[in-house]
Amino acid sequence: MNIYKYLTIMFLSTLIIACGSNSGQKNNDFILKTNSKNNTFSINDVLTLSIENPKSHTIDSITYSLEGKKIQNSIPLAAFKLGKLTMEAKIFYNNEHQTVTQNIIILNNEVPKIYTYKILNEYPHDITSYTQGLEFFNDTLYESTGQYKESKLRKVNYKTGEVYKNINLADEYFGEGLTILNDKIYQLTWRKGIGFVYDVNTFEKLNSFKYGNSKEGWGLCNDNHVIYKSDGTENIWTLNPKTLTEQDYIQVYTNKGKITDINEMEWIDDEIYANRYQKDGVAIINPKNGAVIAVIDFSPLKKLVTQHAALDVLNGIAYNPKTKTIFVTGKRWDKLFEVEIIEN
Repeated sequence: MNIYKYLTIMFLSTLIIACGSNSGQKNNDFILKTNSKNNTFSINDVLTLSIENPKSHTIDSITYSLEGKKIQNSIPLAAFKLGKLTMEAKIFYNNEHQTVTQNIIILNNEVPKIYTYKILNEYPHDITSYTQGLEFFNDTLYESTGQYKESKLRKVNYKTGEVYKNINLADEYFGEGLTILNDKIYQLTWRKGIGFVYDVNTFEKLNSFKYGNSKEGWGLCNDNHVIYKSDGTENIWTLNPKTLTEQDYIQVYTNKGKITDINEMEWIDDEIYANRYQKDGVAIINPKNGAVIAVIDFSPLKKLVTQHAALDVLNGIAYNPKTKTIFVTGKRWDKLFEVEIIEN
């Protein structure tokens, strides 16, 4: 099996973004330097900082920080999240001080593993549904679909396709991901900057919430304590389930660079399984630091559904705790696949 073939299929636009310039420092007397030529590191590297002092000031002291955390001038990076991080040095000299900043990028230290799958069962799926979010609750499937004037929230018998409950969103909303926590359904919309909260049993709309720094709504999942939200970039945001405010975020990275277009997500065995838009595959992500652990190429599934003009990409992944299996489908697919993941 050619690992690069599958990585190319899923992660075609993965790039290392170097951030070696000292932009914003031209008015400073000092330059913050690292022990990497392009300021890009692996997570198993040690970061070493130094100060260039071209005007030969007498320096009294220097304090360093990385992402707001005070550090020494040399520190292992293993405890930090992946992605683009900001360093800061505060230099005290001649009864004055200056603050200089610099960005670094931390990459994962391992190539993502390649997993395959085995189809266990096939079930009917509404061929008109532009699937955006998929999740099980009490052995019943909940689905959020997209497109303006077509978006809806549904409760479905996954074995038969029977729709138990259905809510159509207002025409102005493009439905996106969903997740269920504490008997509430959380549903995103795409570009309106708003999400909705429903009672899981009655589908009564309880309230709505606005986004913060994440400008768009793509996917949702939860770990029974925290809600995770994707926004179409490499960022996955953590939301307080009580206030639905954004508390923090991880950046999704491999050993080569960032992975953008993170879409529908599912929490499975303490990891985030995420569709990547237009890639017909799933990335398995470490929720602590954003590292892509493995990828699953599901592209052959698209050939097993009815081929038609409106057929679109794989999107929708859900874990059923009762069967302990994973279910995947796509946008306007007429099948829902129950699969077993095989770790090669």
